[in-house]
Amino acid sequence: MNNKKVYLTRLLPRAAMEAFGKICDYDANTEPRQATREEIINAFKNYHIVVTMLNDKIDAEIINNANPDLKLIANYGVGFNNIDVKTAFEKSIYVTNTPDVLTDATADLAWTLLFSAARRVIEGDKIVRTSSFEWAPEYLLGYDVTGKTLGIIGAGRIGTNFGKKAALGFNMKVIYFGRHNCEELDKIGAKRVEFEELLKTSDFISLHVPLTDQTKYLIGAKEFEMMKPTAILINTARGPVIDEKALTHALKRGIIAGAGLDVYENEPEVEAGLKILDNVVLMPHVGSATYGTRNAMGFMIAKNIAAVLEGHEPPNLIKLK
Repeated sequence: MNNKKVYLTRLLPRAAMEAFGKICDYDANTEPRQATREEIINAFKNYHIVVTMLNDKIDAEIINNANPDLKLIANYGVGFNNIDVKTAFEKSIYVTNTPDVLTDATADLAWTLLFSAARRVIEGDKIVRTSSFEWAPEYLLGYDVTGKTLGIIGAGRIGTNFGKKAALGFNMKVIYFGRHNCEELDKIGAKRVEFEELLKTSDFISLHVPLTDQTKYLIGAKEFEMMKPTAILINTARGPVIDEKALTHALKRGIIAGAGLDVYENEPEVEAGLKILDNVVLMPHVGSATYGTRNAMGFMIAKNIAAVLEGHEPPNLIKLK
C-alpha cells in the first residue's frame, strides 16, 4: 500500500469501500452520524487525503490549518459548495467531485417529485393508511403532466437529462433558461427563453443550478407572483436557491399549486411551515440514493485517489473559472 494516509468522514457503501481497500490504507468515521467539526479538523491536520461528504463544511480555517502535505479533498457528490475551493487552490490542494454518475438518479428523483406533487400521491397514501375513502368525480384531483410545459432553470447535465425525458417520454413542451444554448435540448425541440418568460408560462418548473452568489434566492416572493397559480416547483439542486419562507407563503396562499423538494435552505432543518402543508412533497436530500449510483460515486472517488497516489492529476479535478 502507498504510505499516504486517507481518511473518510463517513463510510461509503460496501462495494465502494472494497474498492478503497484495494488501493490504499484508510481510516474513517465509523459512527452512523455526520463527522463533527473537531473530527474533520483532526483529519485535515493528520492525513494526506480526505474524503468529504456534502454536509461537511470545509472552510478556509480548516484548509489553512491542514497538514502541509494534504494533497486531495475528494467530495462525495457532484456539488462542492461545502468546500472553500479557492483557498484549497491557493494551497495547491486538489478538490474533486463525482459528476455524471448521478445524473440519471437525480433526474429520476425530480420526476418522482413532479409526479407525486402533480397527482397528490402523498395525500392519497395518507388517506388510504389512516381512513376510509370513497370515489367521486372530483375526489383528490391533480394536474395533468403529459403535453404540459416544463421550464428548466439550469441546463447542465441533470437539467438536460430531465428535459429529454420530459419531451421524449411525456410529450412535454420544454423551455429552458441558461447562460448558453443547450445543443442536446435544442435537438429535441426545446427552446431557450428569458427567465421571466419561463416563470410566467411553465406548468412545471424544475431547478438544476449550482449554488452561487448569483443563484441564492433565485426564486423568491417576486418570482412566485410571476408563476401560474397552477404551477408546481421542483428543486433537486441546492436548498438556498429558493427562499423557503416565500415558498411557504406561496403554497399556503395558493399563489402556486404545489412543490416537490429534495433540498433545503438550512439542511437538515426545514422551514416549519412547509411540514404542515399538504401541497408540498418533502424528501431528505436523496437525489443520488440508489445502490448503483452511490457505489459508482465511490468508485469514482477511488479512481481520483489512485491517480493522486501515483503522482497524477485526478480525473475529476474541480478547476476555478
